[in-house]
Amino acid sequence: MDTWEALLTIAGLAVITLVTRGFFILPERDIPLPNWLQQGLRYAPLAALAAVVLPEVVMTQGQLITTWQDARLYAAAAGAAWFFWQRGILGTILVGTAVLLALRLGLGW
Repeated sequence: MDTWEALLTIAGLAVITLVTRGFFILPERDIPLPNWLQQGLRYAPLAALAAVVLPEVVMTQGQLITTWQDARLYAAAAGAAWFFWQRGILGTILVGTAVLLALRLGLGW
């Protein structure tokens, strides 16, 4: 790829980014969304988080883990338990991290 192709690619990506992100800012009035779409969008952040976190917990190098001696499983379970008990995000992160570190450093998992 030469310099002009790279510059054209960067400019094109910048335009696409501005148009897609500005789509919600540019109109002067709110765009009416159907009720079913508004309800579905409530779950989009949770679905995106699950799509990113779940493979990191249950897979290693593209393969499902084959042992129960994986600190990530216990850290995720402890974090989930804390969240369902206290409903706090910070505590969930701290508990999961503490369990992960304890198992990795203490047991060498």
